[in-house]
Amino acid sequence: MSEKDFIANLPATVEKGNFQWSAPSNIALVKYWGKKENQIPANPSISFTLNDCKTITKLVFAKKEASGAAGFSFDLLFEGKPKEEFKPKIQKFLERIEMYCPYLKEYHLTIDTENTFPHSSGIASSASGMAALSMNIMSLEKALNPEMSEDYFYRKASFLARLGSGSACRSIKGAVVVWGQHAEIEESSDLYGVSFPSKIHDNFNNYQDTILLVDKGEKQVSSTVGHDLMHNHPYAAQRFNQAHYNLSLIKNILETGNINEFIKILESEALTLHAMMMTSMPYFILMKPNTLEIINKIWKFRNTTNIPICFTLDAGANVHVLYPENVRERVLQFIKGELLDYCQNGQYICDRIGTGAIKI
Repeated sequence: MSEKDFIANLPATVEKGNFQWSAPSNIALVKYWGKKENQIPANPSISFTLNDCKTITKLVFAKKEASGAAGFSFDLLFEGKPKEEFKPKIQKFLERIEMYCPYLKEYHLTIDTENTFPHSSGIASSASGMAALSMNIMSLEKALNPEMSEDYFYRKASFLARLGSGSACRSIKGAVVVWGQHAEIEESSDLYGVSFPSKIHDNFNNYQDTILLVDKGEKQVSSTVGHDLMHNHPYAAQRFNQAHYNLSLIKNILETGNINEFIKILESEALTLHAMMMTSMPYFILMKPNTLEIINKIWKFRNTTNIPICFTLDAGANVHVLYPENVRERVLQFIKGELLDYCQNGQYICDRIGTGAIKI
């Protein structure tokens, strides 16, 4: 599908109503770092959809009294209270999707959103937040166009979410989601995420992700700035090729269930992501000393016990600890006994692989 396929020319025939959706965060296995204009990724990525770390958003809409009134009209609430500082980001998002959803200007919108994970916990909420909002917008569009197919509904929701936050397009539908064109992934696209097309091996059923909150502060460099630094990065071309290669490897791993190879790709990808940050100009480091302490503890524990635990990182200091469900109790015992001292206020979140957005 092309961008033109997502342009909706629909009369605003519904007077008022409301919808509510939850959408989860996700954790990339093969990372994307670097993007082109209009939120197009410089390389493909693949992620596990999380289950419990999610945003719940309610959209209330009512037709404006003056039809065709200029501009977007919306109120933004966070946990039921006005949140003016969030409004510029939503305004920018609505402007980006205006040509695809022009009917939105016919309504006054009230967007009420909340997260199931602690605010400012260092877990990126933009992916889950933009995904949840996009699902609500598509529910409105489907009310205006009841003949819309389910496949189109989810693809356009992912397409819209991408325009708000690139990785948000991987939080719409599916346990494992690919974003970005890749020769071995059927129907893969730079415009939206697609569910992993093959059957995932039972070894990855209900895979666990315990998130260790090393640093809940604001990042010294935003992801947007970090992505932009890939434009003139001396190792960018090699990195993009590596991502394509690793996605081919992980596709086979997810199909065959080889957890040892899974661990190698995941940890290599996490360290490569941060290596790109450390070798850009200007350079920066988002890991903290405690991040490295945790990584070394994980390596020692795995080598000593042969329990298949591994880590991955987002563009920040927090550590995602991934492991199969059948070793959960032993791993949690290790985390509580040896890793919590390295977390801010001893905080961590237990999560697992999920399936995507849910209508409430």
